This record gives sequence, C-alpha cells and structure tokens, in this order.
Amino acid sequence: MRRIAMISDHASPLVAQGGVDSGGQNVYVAHLTRWLALRGFEVDVFTRRDSPELPEVVQWQPGARVVHVPAGPAQPTPKEELLPYMAEFTRFVRRVCRRRRYDLVHAHFWMSGLAALEIKRALDIPFVITFHALGRIRRAHQGGNDRFPDARFEIEERIAKSADRIIAECPQDRLDLLHHYGADPERISVVPCGFDPTELAPVPKRRARAALGLPRGAFVVLQLGRLVPRKGIATAIEGFARFVRATGVDARLLIVGGESHRPDPSLTPEIGRLRAIAREQGIRDLVLFTGRRDRDVLRYYYSAADVFVTLPWYEPFGITPLEAMACAVPVVGSRVGGVKYTVQDGVTGCLVPPADAVALARCLAELHGNPRLRRRMGRFGRARVIRHFTWARVAHDIELAYEAALAGRRQAQDDYRQVGAAAASAGSGASLPVAVAPRPARRSGGTASRTLGPRTASGAARLKENDEGRGPR
Repeated sequence: MRRIAMISDHASPLVAQGGVDSGGQNVYVAHLTRWLALRGFEVDVFTRRDSPELPEVVQWQPGARVVHVPAGPAQPTPKEELLPYMAEFTRFVRRVCRRRRYDLVHAHFWMSGLAALEIKRALDIPFVITFHALGRIRRAHQGGNDRFPDARFEIEERIAKSADRIIAECPQDRLDLLHHYGADPERISVVPCGFDPTELAPVPKRRARAALGLPRGAFVVLQLGRLVPRKGIATAIEGFARFVRATGVDARLLIVGGESHRPDPSLTPEIGRLRAIAREQGIRDLVLFTGRRDRDVLRYYYSAADVFVTLPWYEPFGITPLEAMACAVPVVGSRVGGVKYTVQDGVTGCLVPPADAVALARCLAELHGNPRLRRRMGRFGRARVIRHFTWARVAHDIELAYEAALAGRRQAQDDYRQVGAAAASAGSGASLPVAVAPRPARRSGGTASRTLGPRTASGAARLKENDEGRGPR
C-alpha cells in the first residue's frame, strides 16, 4: 500500500462548498483524495478541528481518512488568523507521521506547506505543494483588503525552494511561481483541477428549471461559488443590468453561494452588499439569491442556465467554469489565471477583461441572440472537460508528479553518495566539489529506497513504529 499524508490546514474535504472559507480547495482535496484512494493509495487528510463535536479520525471512505488536528480554538476561524496555531498543528501532524511513516506529504496552501517543510526537516519525508493561491499575487490585487500577514511572502519563498515538487494549476500559476518566487522550473508540474462526470452532467433544461421553480422562457444567467468581493459578482450584476436595460429581455441572474442554505445577509454580509447594488441598478427583482446549495443538486443549477458567468479579479484556477462546461453551458469569464486556460474564447465561451461590465453586457447580448452558438459552445465545452479535466486524469498526473518528486530525491542522494565515494578514494587532500548532504534515512529502507510501487514485506515492516506521542494510528 502507498501512503500519503495530505495536509489541508483550513479546507476540509468534508465541508460544503460556497462559504467564505470553503470553496475550490475543499473540492480539490476531496476529489483528489478519493481518486488517489481508488488508484490504490492510502491517504490521510489532516485538517484543523473547528468544532468540538468532530471526532479525531473520520473513516471517510475505503483508503481515505480525515484526521482533525487540535490547533487553536475548536471553532470556525478565518484562515487569515490561523498562522499562530500552525506550530501546534505541525507538532501533532509530525507525531502521526513519525508513527505512520508516510511515503510522501502533499500540502495544500502555504500554511500547510510550512507544516510539510518542518516535517521534511524532522523526518526526511519528501513533500509536494499545491499553493492554490500565492500571497504576492493576492496582495497585488487586493491591496489593503488582504489580511494575511506579510510573513506569508517569505514563508512561500522557503517552501518553493524546499519542496520536492510544486503543482502549478495552470500555466499562469507556473509563471507566477517563476517570476515572483524564483521557483526551479525543473521541479514544477502543471496539473489542473478537475470535475467528476458522475456528479456533473447535463440535465434537460426544462426539467432543471421545473425542479428549481425558474420560469421556462426566461434567459437565465448563473453565478455560483464563494460570495467574496474578489469574485467580481458586483460586475456580474452591473453587466447583467446593462444587458437587460439595452435589450428589454425577460432575464434572471441567479446567484448561488453563501454561509447558509438561506440567503441571509447576517451570515453572509456580501449578500447585503450585492443586493444594494442590484437595487441601485434597478434590477432588484431580477437578481435571485439562493444561498448555499449541496453538490448533489448543482447539476440542476448549471443545466438550468443559458450562460454561466465568472468574473474574478484574479483566479489561481477556478473549478466552477469546468463544472459549467461539464453541464454543457457556455462560460463568460475573466481573462485571468486559470479561467483563460480552461475557457476557450469563442469556442466554449467568451473571455472579457475583469471588472468590465460593458464587455459582459455585450457578450450576454450576443449569446442571447444566438441560441445555436450557445448550444455549440456547450457541446464543445463538455467535450473539452471530458478530454482534459476529469479527476481521474488529474489523479493520474498527480501520481506522476509524486513519482518525479521521489525520483528527484533518490537522484540527489545518489549524487551525494558518488561525491562521498570519490572523496574517499581521492584522499583527504583532493579538491572535490562540495555537496550539501540530504538528511540521511534513519534506517534501512528509508528515503533512498522509498517508492510509490507496491510494498514488499520488508517495506511493510518499516511502518511498524513505536507508539510515542498521541495522535491517530
């Protein structure tokens, strides 16, 4: 059995999507874990306990567990405030790693990367990092609204230099790692996010609208995801209003997301702000807030829409455009980050500049006036995501990245051993290149022989550690 420690400090795979601190990373970790388990991995996901009712270990599905790490208060806490608790988080995970002896750590987000970095130093377990978002890029777009500490930048640099492999989610993510963090291009693998074809597929539009109580003949525009300012939902409302005023079309803008299943501004303040913008634009009755929706009904929302809109200021990747295309819906998206990678302009949808309500209105008018174009874009979009963006393919490519990380570690150790052998044969007076030694394996069968292939009996014996310290086995 191949054993992976998946660290996702603030994004549990068990949490519903759509809240302020739950979104694409939760979906990514959940689906990647599930598909790695199906490929024969044994995966433990470490995430911070944010409720006293949560058990320490959840036997989630065959081959996959979720371990709730006690670190800081057992209550929901904004991720911007979690750094002071990461030392406690890391100590707990390190104790478990010492006993379980994982082959590799896969960290998600920079604070998880900090934990993985310390575990690598202490236990010589190699690690892979998916940043999901980069601090310097976030700060450039959000300025003073970015509440993460400045320490994030230096920590991300250290992680980028120490990781055995970095997973970039799109070509722009790779460029940002190179230009802003000096990452080694030879240690970056570009692997996108994905979608599950068994979860998301087209539903006949009439049936989807009947299930949701939407008018059969209206032109429906959908925005779905986290309700936070950087997602550009205010621009979606303004552009939709321009479109309605210019065309007089019977249309609805459906906004799905929030902290609760009821659209409650007291729980999701962004709803209050967006409702005020809709009133100012004179379209209050045409903008429908639904609150958060569970994933098993999302295909109805996507399929009920004529167009899906996503207009973030910046986006490291963005899973919702894939999900919309999976349901054969054309996408109007910002020409940023992962959106410009997944959406093919003029083929599967339209790309517009971020914060450009005029460009959005123009695209909506064009798509409304050309149902045949919408249908063609929907077909091409679904074909594209089936071909390139399934979670099964993502898990396969992630496994290749894991193999590359371990191969790089083995090569580094082989190089060091060769230098040592040359030094021994040349004598103490020889002038030889200086090599920095990796931390040696603590016992026979350590990192130098670590592989993701099936374990032998001796490999299984390596997993029998002492039971010092607390934490799940």
